[in-house]
Amino acid sequence: MLFPLVKDILSLAPQNQELTVRGWVRTKREMKNLVFVEINDGSCFSGIQCTFDRGAGAFAPGTEEALAALTTGASAEIRGRLVPSPASGQAAEIAVSEITVKGAAPAETYPLQKKQHSLEFLREIAHLRARTNTFGAVARVRNRLAFAVHRFFQERGFQYVNTPVITSSDAEGAGAMFRVTTLDPAKPGPAGYEGDFFGKAAFLTVSGQLEAETYACALSRVYTFGPAFRAENSNTARHLAEFWMIEPETAFAGLEDNMDLAEDFLKCLFTTALNDCAADLAFFNERIGKGVTETLKAAAASTFVRMTYTDAVRELEKAAEKSGTFEFKPYWGCDLQSEHEKFLTEKVAGGPVIVTGYPKEIKAFYMKMNDDGKTVRAMDVLVPRLGEIIGGSQREEDPEKLSRRMAELGMNAEDYSWYLDLRRYGTVPHSGFGLGFERLIQYVTGMANIRDVIPYPRAVGQAEF
Repeated sequence: MLFPLVKDILSLAPQNQELTVRGWVRTKREMKNLVFVEINDGSCFSGIQCTFDRGAGAFAPGTEEALAALTTGASAEIRGRLVPSPASGQAAEIAVSEITVKGAAPAETYPLQKKQHSLEFLREIAHLRARTNTFGAVARVRNRLAFAVHRFFQERGFQYVNTPVITSSDAEGAGAMFRVTTLDPAKPGPAGYEGDFFGKAAFLTVSGQLEAETYACALSRVYTFGPAFRAENSNTARHLAEFWMIEPETAFAGLEDNMDLAEDFLKCLFTTALNDCAADLAFFNERIGKGVTETLKAAAASTFVRMTYTDAVRELEKAAEKSGTFEFKPYWGCDLQSEHEKFLTEKVAGGPVIVTGYPKEIKAFYMKMNDDGKTVRAMDVLVPRLGEIIGGSQREEDPEKLSRRMAELGMNAEDYSWYLDLRRYGTVPHSGFGLGFERLIQYVTGMANIRDVIPYPRAVGQAEF
């Protein structure tokens, strides 16, 4: 049987029961005969105080020596009695009778001492940063929301589908993909892809959407939750080269259904974070971003405002005329910038906004055209503080219209013959969206840099660990 975690111990009523706690030392304080050691095993935000009283009687052999070796970062097994704590702010503590040091952490070399470290420094020691309050809290929130993603879709009849990591299709048509090859660049060989492992151009996927559509057209409701890769040469706090995507796809569903699903999904995730990660969110609210909790509460309780792209641009143009608010001038046909999205949510709507009907020129080839011939049945969900958090659309189900659109963009139809087959055989209206998981964690925690919400960030010039 597994040993109890700190979160389990903290939930017990302190009734002088014998137990053992295992974890890593956060702090140690000495006061004459009393020594206070805080132990945390990462299962919750709070650690538990272990009190060693030299005047209380005999202890197990070697306990004094073990106590001397308890420095910040050391791992230990501490046995004692769970008793009421006389100190304020904690209900219980462990009266220590025996200490076993499992792994020392010499103070002269251990990089995580009891002081505030910069996030930039902690990225350099990503193998240790999860032991800090900030990154332990990020990891717990990420874990809980990943579970909530699966629960949400499973409760609504969606099937979980594993789409390929290696693909020959550029789902977004943007071309920023990582090549996968076994050819040795130092040894010139035959031209083209002859002799390469797959015998054709192969890449790391930027999205599992196209493959998910094939299963939606057989199982009705599916979702993917897996890694995606984008070779975008962007060294900013908003971009990663490797990230995780959640992509539901629903057959027999139009744009309105898609918007309803996206709104319900986000509200469910926000509510889960508020209910299940309260201690971690309290830390983020106090130390990372004031107002994070209130923003989440407001979003979870709101009705998302819906507006067309044309109306959104009109609001932005009015604001620009009055005060020259924006760095990037808004106009019909522009791709909305982060500053535009934040203005729409924070100044116009006062909460989350779903923008629909984008110009076809700035959206992907697979989106269904509106009757005006200029816009597509796309939708982006925007939230305060962050901007876009979800992007989606109704997909074009007509094979002729989709073929014409691909020809307009100079795409090779042969590369997408299987995708067009979905429209030739038993085609149905269908829709879906994509949510970047790291964007979600950023929004929930208030962390400013997306590289701090994934365990090991991959970005331009950064592939350590």
